[in-house]
Amino acid sequence: GTLYVERLIERPHHVEVQVFGDHHGRVVHLFERECSVQRRHQKIIEESPSPVVSPQLRHRMTSAAVAAAVAAGYRNAGTVEFLVDLSTGGGDPARFYFLEMNTRLQVEHPVTEESTGLDLVRAQILVAAGEPLPWADEDIRQRGHVIEARLYAEDPTNDFLPQAGALLLYREPQLPGVRIDSGVCQDGDVSIHYDPIMAKVIAAAETRALAIAKLSAALRAFPILGVRTNVPFLLRILADRRFQHGDIDTGFLDREGTDLAGSTEEMPDFVRHVAALADQPQSAIRNPQSAMKWDPWG
Repeated sequence: GTLYVERLIERPHHVEVQVFGDHHGRVVHLFERECSVQRRHQKIIEESPSPVVSPQLRHRMTSAAVAAAVAAGYRNAGTVEFLVDLSTGGGDPARFYFLEMNTRLQVEHPVTEESTGLDLVRAQILVAAGEPLPWADEDIRQRGHVIEARLYAEDPTNDFLPQAGALLLYREPQLPGVRIDSGVCQDGDVSIHYDPIMAKVIAAAETRALAIAKLSAALRAFPILGVRTNVPFLLRILADRRFQHGDIDTGFLDREGTDLAGSTEEMPDFVRHVAALADQPQSAIRNPQSAMKWDPWG
């Protein structure tokens, strides 16, 4: 038989590099995304730049990602993912290891779009049509800090049980520097047949601290009634001292997730917005059996 032995990294960071190749032999990188906030190996919060990657480490990782794409003759959008070992103290001596390559545009691509100002979806279509990459090297620059949170229809207090039902209230916040990519709408349904992700909330600001504050404000200003969501869970993560210091590894939520999920869900700040439903005819409001533990109708 054959025995495979893999190195154990006790508290790794999950850092991925966005790459793009065209049919004319050009491959570029669009910097990294930090993806260490994970639950059951599913990314929940992504950001760029990574708070744990030094300029020297960034150069080494992005160079390795581009080299991998070139060696594979890769074309179009892709992500080269690494595990980063900071046990040596971080900085240039930090070690990183290839994890996998995702040969597609990922859920978290808005983080890169907002931090670079480049349209990755448009570029993907152009490259697929045989066009060269639409950016000169000098166009590929990072600005500020961007953080994305995935908003799920799930109950954090009940082992993150997926939720389904009619959205009695769903209003996306309209805030400067906040982008919402969503697949649901007011009076729509959250189906049992698909992944329970409802929206991606992306906040961009000059600094990481400001981006965290802006994302928190956006989540608090996002009234949703009809299904439970992970918004309180996300807010607790963003408020956690360790997250704010950038001291999060891939096992963080395995260790702390129960406390962050909470035993009961606080009454949302936006309950007052339920009054807005009074403007709608009652016949337009579908009120199926709610999965929520409190009744918005009193």
